[in-house]
Amino acid sequence: MAEAKADGKISYNASSPDELALVNAGKYFGYYFKGRDDDNNIEVEIEGQTEIFQLLTVIEFSSDRKRMTVIVKTPEGKIKVMCKGADSII
Repeated sequence: MAEAKADGKISYNASSPDELALVNAGKYFGYYFKGRDDDNNIEVEIEGQTEIFQLLTVIEFSSDRKRMTVIVKTPEGKIKVMCKGADSII
């Protein structure tokens, strides 16, 4: 979740430290997570342009899978699969 501070800087909150690290790394490289709407569309600012990604599904982390997977549809209509997890599994 993104939160604007009084000084204009954006602060992120996440459900785990590694998720926060991923979002902050994206921010460092010019990808700013702006939020999600009621339809679960993800709004991201990339090099000054706002892009909307359709969230198709989230496969939550579990101790059996040792990874989390997110599937999105890009503005161009491509399907992207993103996965994070234990080095020994990925």
